[in-house]
Amino acid sequence: MSATTAERVGSLPSGVGICRTAPDILYIPELICGGLVWILVASTLVIPANPQGWVMFVSIFCFIVTFLWLVVFACEGHKNSQGWAAADCVYHAVAVILYLSASVSLAKTTIDFQTSDPTSKTYKIDIAAVVFSFLATLFYFIHLILSAIRWKTF
Repeated sequence: MSATTAERVGSLPSGVGICRTAPDILYIPELICGGLVWILVASTLVIPANPQGWVMFVSIFCFIVTFLWLVVFACEGHKNSQGWAAADCVYHAVAVILYLSASVSLAKTTIDFQTSDPTSKTYKIDIAAVVFSFLATLFYFIHLILSAIRWKTF
């Protein structure tokens, strides 16, 4: 009895299968948290511009690439090759590094903003952005670990 490609332990999901596999179901929370970071940071006063601009770049870049990655897997563009499994690990490692740097930068900016007016709406929105930024980092990290395990069993 030979297992089909879709049933293989190290196989990459495709189509609706991405909604049923452990690492790939994390695309949805990654997109939601990343989109919320993008929206929340964009809705606040951009002070100082440099760290907030970095956060916007990271959140938009990761949102777009994650969405494209999701589309490639959903449309079966990967053809179940080991190269795609490795690329999935590399992308998520890069996303973790980028989001971690953006999250720390955003947290530092929010802490600095607290001293000026801790009751303002902008401060509260920045806190929400920090929380979702660290959540996105966590989801990308979990996805990285699960993708690495899948890549090793491929």
